[in-house]
Amino acid sequence: MFSPEGQKKVNHLLSRYPVKANALLPVLHLAQKENKGYLTPEWLEHAAKLCEVPLAHVEGVATFYTMFKFRPLGKYHLQVCTNVSCTLCGGSEILEHLEERLNVHAGHTTEDGQFSLEEVECLGACGYGPVVIVNEDYHEHLTIEEMDAMIDKLAKSTEEWPERILPITGASSS
Repeated sequence: MFSPEGQKKVNHLLSRYPVKANALLPVLHLAQKENKGYLTPEWLEHAAKLCEVPLAHVEGVATFYTMFKFRPLGKYHLQVCTNVSCTLCGGSEILEHLEERLNVHAGHTTEDGQFSLEEVECLGACGYGPVVIVNEDYHEHLTIEEMDAMIDKLAKSTEEWPERILPITGASSS
């Protein structure tokens, strides 16, 4: 199921773990990335075979962690932190603004498939709030104006399925 490059990464991972079962989390991450951001029953079964564990174990692990998704996400997955420190710095206002601007509630994807919006509890960057992750990139100390500029720039992108987003002017990235 993996692309040749993805299979190379899986083989390297499995070679680093004496017990293949211990490679499950990184294998699931690679599988999700290969499948444009989400896992299907087929990918879970494939991971179970690769890691030599029962499918029920893979399902238990994958459903335990919130970073694994089971339905397609938008081209840009926006995760907005609304934990205490981010909320005090404007995280809740950014989330509300994005819901209104994108015409979608947190937990959903825009009709055009461009943006998925998710409210998250903590991104581990409490001193840098408000924080938004766009796909895999952190953007810190955001304002609504910076968020709007980011959305405008991303909406114009012609890249089919971006792995990472380059820092947007005005917003820092870790």
